[in-house]
Amino acid sequence: MDPTLDASSTAQLVVIAGLAIGAVFGAVAQTTRFCTMGAIADWVNFGDATRLRMWVWAALVAAAGTQALSGLGGVDLSASIYTGRRLLWLSQAVGGAMFGFGMVLASGCPSRALVRTAGGNLKALVVLMAVGLAAQMTLRGVFALPRVEGLDTVALALAGPQDLPSWLARASGLAPAVAQLGLVALLALALLPWLLRSAEFRRPGPLLGGLAIGGLVVAAWWVTGAVGFLPEHPETLEAAWLATDSGRPEALSFVAPTAYGLELLTLWTDRGTTLSFGVATALGTLLGALALTLARREFRWEAFRDAGDMGQHLLGALLMGVGGVTALGCSIGQGLSGLSVLSAGSVIAVAGIAAGAVAALKWQAWRIERLG
Repeated sequence: MDPTLDASSTAQLVVIAGLAIGAVFGAVAQTTRFCTMGAIADWVNFGDATRLRMWVWAALVAAAGTQALSGLGGVDLSASIYTGRRLLWLSQAVGGAMFGFGMVLASGCPSRALVRTAGGNLKALVVLMAVGLAAQMTLRGVFALPRVEGLDTVALALAGPQDLPSWLARASGLAPAVAQLGLVALLALALLPWLLRSAEFRRPGPLLGGLAIGGLVVAAWWVTGAVGFLPEHPETLEAAWLATDSGRPEALSFVAPTAYGLELLTLWTDRGTTLSFGVATALGTLLGALALTLARREFRWEAFRDAGDMGQHLLGALLMGVGGVTALGCSIGQGLSGLSVLSAGSVIAVAGIAAGAVAALKWQAWRIERLG
């Protein structure tokens, strides 16, 4: 068989798998109301941590599965964007805070906007388009210069990969596999008692929903990092991860793929634009949520109530697009995929996202109280 044709068929398989993973993600998110912003809002506004527990459970499952996959040699996590030797701590903190604040203003992150769009929410559709445009402007447009020549210049140069197992291995002399196992065990011991304390969390919805979402992150790493990996590409003769926008192994993320999806739609006849794993997962999320919505007969049109509502959502979308690219990921890209690698940068980004979201929720509550 022609090696080039074999590479092409493998790339197609990766894209199809991405579509399937996205479809399951969309259906699960629709069924369980899995939402990062909603989880934080429930906890801040009502003291209800059920959805937050489901989110943390998904992150723990993703971390355990991903570290096991890496430890068994199933995927090389050192090639991902989350494990570089430059720790862009300022970009990830500032970008994360921008994303978190915008996520609240826009009534959810891009993954949630896809699910809501599938239910007939035109506000979410406008948010998605605005996120994609803002992300394009931050990747290669007018906002790229201050990002690259400003925030990204403030970084820590590390002696090795920035993931926490590598840090522990370097500091202690432990084997990387032992460091991975030890950190996952510590996380499980620290989090499981808090998770299982809640009877609401132990219900099938949150428990199985978090398990499914976390498992999909692991599946995404396996598809892009193992199925789509070529030790020697027939054209470049170098190692290649096929059908990913970064040219590296990827898991679930929704800001940059939204930008690439918009680019694909506007430059469809350009041979340089192709359907990638990330774009396919975003499309699959929309289709999976739509199928479930139609099956349940829950499709309802919803639009902005006034100009102020639209302006708030557009501002939130702008902050998410710029912040998500600056932080190297969104509440799913850094929050689940990045944390599954146990990346130090992802910890910083997620802290920024949480802080930004809490600040926005407090600001909204203050405005409501002030306006009476």
